[in-house]
Amino acid sequence: MQMTKTVAKSVERLQWNTEHHFLHIKAQHDFIRQWAVQFELGYSDARLIQAYLETEKPELWDEFTNAYEDVYQYEYAFVAGGLEGFNSQFGDKIDDYDKAHTAFLNVLTKI
Repeated sequence: MQMTKTVAKSVERLQWNTEHHFLHIKAQHDFIRQWAVQFELGYSDARLIQAYLETEKPELWDEFTNAYEDVYQYEYAFVAGGLEGFNSQFGDKIDDYDKAHTAFLNVLTKI
């Protein structure tokens, strides 16, 4: 089955969110409401992609889910506690976050 436009848009939005959220945090920009909205919509996009993968590309489901959860932990720390919350939990792990976000972007290109 060919990927639907809905799934394709979800992949596109997650690619954009993942890259821009990483750059936002890396630059140590403050929390903004728009970021939280993007985070929540990204969560919905990820679940839609999981449903698609489960039926159409099950061989990618685990890889996608694991990569998403790796990025999610960093983004959630920021959305839950702002810059201070992120820095207290992951401030010395920006290189790990960079690796996780890059790995997730790579998985998204496989979909």
